[in-house]
Amino acid sequence: MYSSGASWFVWVAAIAIGLPVGLIVLTEWRRSLIRRHSPLAGPVGLLRTYVLPVIAVLLLMLKVAVVPARDVPIRIVATVLVFLVLLLVLSGLSNTVFANAPETSWRSRIPRIFLDVARMVLIILGLAVISRYIWGSNIKGVFTAVGVSSVVLGLMLQHSVGQIVSGLFMLFEQPFRMGDWLDTAAARGRVVEVNWRAVHIESGTGIQITPNSVLAGTSFTNLSRLATSHITITTTFGATDAPDQVCATLTRIAAALPNRGDTVEPATVPIGDHKYRTTIGLKSPGDDDAVQATFLRWAWYAARRDKLHLDGVGDDYSTDKRVEAALESVAAPALRLNKADQQAVAPYARLIRYGTGELIHTPGDIPATVSVIVSGHVRLAVATPDGSIAGVRTLDKGALLGVAAFTHQANLAYVSALDEVTLLQIEHDEIQRLLTDRPVLSREFGRLIDERRSEARATIKSAGKSDRAKVIRDAWPAELGTTTGGQGFESP
Repeated sequence: MYSSGASWFVWVAAIAIGLPVGLIVLTEWRRSLIRRHSPLAGPVGLLRTYVLPVIAVLLLMLKVAVVPARDVPIRIVATVLVFLVLLLVLSGLSNTVFANAPETSWRSRIPRIFLDVARMVLIILGLAVISRYIWGSNIKGVFTAVGVSSVVLGLMLQHSVGQIVSGLFMLFEQPFRMGDWLDTAAARGRVVEVNWRAVHIESGTGIQITPNSVLAGTSFTNLSRLATSHITITTTFGATDAPDQVCATLTRIAAALPNRGDTVEPATVPIGDHKYRTTIGLKSPGDDDAVQATFLRWAWYAARRDKLHLDGVGDDYSTDKRVEAALESVAAPALRLNKADQQAVAPYARLIRYGTGELIHTPGDIPATVSVIVSGHVRLAVATPDGSIAGVRTLDKGALLGVAAFTHQANLAYVSALDEVTLLQIEHDEIQRLLTDRPVLSREFGRLIDERRSEARATIKSAGKSDRAKVIRDAWPAELGTTTGGQGFESP
């Protein structure tokens, strides 16, 4: 049965024109929101795909087909429409109020759990309204039964419910966030998940699941909210080692660590009983293990190079036999030494080692010795105008380092060990004597020094102009540069 007169035709025309126009407008709006990565794209998509067509169907049934409002089909469509509008309102509020909330605002501090609870409560209330006003159901008895059941269950499970409530209040206070580092009685690690029951903390031994009620009832430390994040490392040296020299060596190592933070300046102090405490800043609490491991590894090599006695043990690597073998295998070809020269140089030569990633030379240093690579690989890198580090080349066995000592000029390049590197170090005066006696070798040194300086300048220039330059930031151990075997020199 259709409505009398022309009123049904007006509604049909309005729906026939309005629905397509509305769909087109909402489609273009949604596409624009998606391009801008707006959180409103979801609610607009819900409005376009479901709400608008259901409204059109309801109007057709009421105004064109004139179906009585109390009939079951109308009630079904109205129920679907009210439920969709409820979802639309909830989605719109969630995306507009909480999606892009600033980190310092109250909106960002509300835990996700509370938003889920509020959403569930509103949905239940909406269903109650639908049952009461659309279907005419008596919901008083239902609410009474639910209330009585809640009281009974609360009394039965008061301990468990109390734990949940205390945990929820703890989360509402929000002493930590996702990604924060916590130090609790059970674990020390990064928060990776927070749910109704527990907080999941990722530690070095796996995922530690700590109930919310446990965290609410105990004290813990949020390492991510410390004013300054740092670690202290204690080392022991021999009684004959000069304290100032030990402090200088350990502080130098700490200052060169690639993962240390810059909020705390590294410092070392003696604490008695031949022990020394080194304080090192951290970029993140999660870096403490890596920083400590690298520091202790580099301290082992540095102590032996500086003739110190870490843990009471000195360096016994540079023996006469090893020095003679290194002179014969690597120094003789690189420096054109005959047997007599090797014997003359041996008292002024020494084998030293560097750990992986350790800096051998830095820009601005004036080397006091010349070294030959006996084993391992080193990389030369230069600082670019934007503060990055660009690789120049990689050197391996037989290459010379520290040739800037020949001209008493400062290095332009970083020289770092790519793996464990062994160097044959020869004193400057002895190298100067060799160059004085061999003009050809002296000219070769000068030519290679100029060549290396040109390479360094070309690398800096190309890194400044090209976006494709192989550049690393604040970490010389990364793989950069081109591999070049044989003899080579760092930029003096």
